[in-house]
Amino acid sequence: MILGFSEGFHDAGATVIDENGEIVFASHSERFSGKKHDKYIGVELKNYIEGRWGQYITHKAFFEKPILKKTRQLYAGQFKTVIAPRNITWKPDSYWHHHKSHAAAAFQTSPYDEASAVVIDSIGEWDTTTIWKCHYDYKGHAQYKKIYSRKYPNSIGLWYSALTEYVGLRPLDEEYIFMGMAAFGRPRPHIISDLEILMNTNNHKGIPKGWFGANVKHEDIAASAQVLLEYKLHKIFDIASKHSKNIVYGGGVALNCVANTKLQKEHPSLWIMPNPGDCGGSLGAAALAYGKKVHWNHPYLGREIEGSTLPNLIAEEVVEELLKNGVCGIANGRSEFGPRALGNRSLLADPRGKDAKDRVNGIKRRQKFRPFAPVILEEHVNEYFACGRSPYMSFVYRGRKGNNVPAVIHKDGTARVQTVEYNNPSITRLILEKWYDATGCPLLLNTSLNIRGEPMVDTVNDAIRFENLYGVKVVY
Repeated sequence: MILGFSEGFHDAGATVIDENGEIVFASHSERFSGKKHDKYIGVELKNYIEGRWGQYITHKAFFEKPILKKTRQLYAGQFKTVIAPRNITWKPDSYWHHHKSHAAAAFQTSPYDEASAVVIDSIGEWDTTTIWKCHYDYKGHAQYKKIYSRKYPNSIGLWYSALTEYVGLRPLDEEYIFMGMAAFGRPRPHIISDLEILMNTNNHKGIPKGWFGANVKHEDIAASAQVLLEYKLHKIFDIASKHSKNIVYGGGVALNCVANTKLQKEHPSLWIMPNPGDCGGSLGAAALAYGKKVHWNHPYLGREIEGSTLPNLIAEEVVEELLKNGVCGIANGRSEFGPRALGNRSLLADPRGKDAKDRVNGIKRRQKFRPFAPVILEEHVNEYFACGRSPYMSFVYRGRKGNNVPAVIHKDGTARVQTVEYNNPSITRLILEKWYDATGCPLLLNTSLNIRGEPMVDTVNDAIRFENLYGVKVVY
């Protein structure tokens, strides 16, 4: 077995792959330590892995090259970071370039035998944007050739995170809120000009207060940033498409589902593994050490909550609670590998009521303007949204019956859709079928089951804490 792991910056994670390329386990360190965006592999995750697969692991792969990274940190003047002692949790047998780990997580899980891999994030060792030509040789070994690179300090990811912080949100955490804020603003030419200047500078230490002048709305900054981001991505993907019609995409910027939707229209073959950030780099490192195509079947790869009740009875209990109180948590099966709840660690709600969004935002202690995602039976998706299959919430689509389900439609008329197919291993399929039979509505509001400031629920004890703190029933 091969262990791949990522740690040291943010969102540490670990992946175990067996000798046949099956992903045995993949999870975030934060789910075990309870520290949101935990950047280190904690003792809880380490012990969990070693207690189950330690004797079978023959190779440990790390997702970046620490010495090369230190050269960039020296260049950036991060002297305390360079000299600060920090041991890597496991002694690696191999070290892989940060961006190559992202590219491998995207390519070796994809359905393609050859592709262009685009990687865009805040920073690796030096790279901030790369394009890779990927293919399998006659022995089935994955081959990578870097064909394009932008290096620190020129970074789209750092720029977007700095803007997130500028408007009062947490960088490396709440970029998705900054993205959602764009729907409430208007792109302004003079702001876009200022943003263009910022994109070509070093944003590592943030943006000076008052950079955009007085009386500039944060919503307009967000809208302008989204326009410029999409333009820059369009240019990068144009380069990638000259080398292959198949494009796979990794790095933290790949979580911008609004931009992803525009890219998908231009490049219909686009594949995004649902954990494209640094935690997903653990899968990439393991895949590189394995060397061949990895079997990606679904994202339910983390720790398991084994239900003491039959799935059919669990689903009935959830639907009964939804009909009674309009909201219910579900914690069942294996947790999702990625930042988005996809049905196994979800807070579900009836999307039809006008007050449903405000009620769930109140439970989650979130800003009232923030929308929620719909989870819908795949065979009914075209009735409600202008899209087809969308299993991982990687894209947004325009709603067709927004007045019927207002809780899951954003101000711009779109929704971040998750479709659930017949063979989905999550219990969500069964819940949705029973909900549809009871109401005639094939979708539910879906958001992550977590206490504000904490990671998603991962265990029964976590579920009980959520239930006690927020007064919402959680079925597990």
